[in-house]
Amino acid sequence: MATKDTKDTKTETKTETVTDLKDLGTATESTETKVSATTVPEEAKAETKTEAVTAPAPITKEPQKDSLGRSYGTGRRKESVARVWAKLGSGKITVNGKPQDQYFGRKTHLLVINQPFLVTARDGQFDIICTVKGGGLSGQAGAVRHGISRALENFEPTLRPALKKAGMLTRDARMVERKKIGLHKARRMKQWAKR
Repeated sequence: MATKDTKDTKTETKTETVTDLKDLGTATESTETKVSATTVPEEAKAETKTEAVTAPAPITKEPQKDSLGRSYGTGRRKESVARVWAKLGSGKITVNGKPQDQYFGRKTHLLVINQPFLVTARDGQFDIICTVKGGGLSGQAGAVRHGISRALENFEPTLRPALKKAGMLTRDARMVERKKIGLHKARRMKQWAKR
């Protein structure tokens, strides 16, 4: 019969499980004190509920400008990297010391560069100075667009939702795949002949 008593005490101790961090400190105490600790007055419960409902106000991002009133943004596309500075002005865009229409000959490249202004309805309000290197003209145009979008976001953080929805802040990760050893190109294998 002594064995039955020890089994009963073992089952009682197994039923005491810790389900919350509040119960962690009281788990070592006896069951009588645990019952008294868990009984909380209704007023205290109401106070804790009201504290949980009030949430802190969302943190708004501050505009990032240098001493000259410019905001900076780095843009990347393929192998191209663009450093872009944006400030309030008449809408003049300078790329590597040249006007945009002289540096980029194609109208599609000019359209790509001006997309952030069209999306945010800020056409003709910012002067852009950027330096871009690496890659070809299409990659450079995409890099400048990415940099302009980031610079506009740093200048005026309220423009972020419109730019994000249009996909202007996402870096396009598509790049040329590297050539592998034993292959002619990135994936082109050597020609196999049966005989």
